[in-house]
Amino acid sequence: MEKADGAFLTIGELAQELGVAQHILRYWESRFPQLRPLQRAGNRRYYRPQDVEVARRIHRLLNVEGFTIKGAAKALGDKSADHVASQPDQLPAECLAPSGPPPVSVDRLLDRLQVIRGELVEALGESEPHSS
Repeated sequence: MEKADGAFLTIGELAQELGVAQHILRYWESRFPQLRPLQRAGNRRYYRPQDVEVARRIHRLLNVEGFTIKGAAKALGDKSADHVASQPDQLPAECLAPSGPPPVSVDRLLDRLQVIRGELVEALGESEPHSS
């Protein structure tokens, strides 16, 4: 059952939507003062629509744009954070995560996984992979 727009979300619902663990959301609350859900009896968290938007922005900055926690906090604190987040090359180097291996397209990754699967099937001596 889907909730209406504007409904409060529990920590579990928001974590599932963003694809992160609940403890990650609690950690973000400790690092980003803009993320302050309502807390009820037993410390149950209820995220208002504005909290959900902040959590989505944090998720985008950290997991899509490649910001560090410090860089994302700086970007969120800036009045023009949307402009800054869309142009990470204009931020100081310490705000960006260290560069790792270059990103790989999903299609290329799936192709590589199919090759590996074929090699495994051959190594195990099976005639063809089992369909799921």
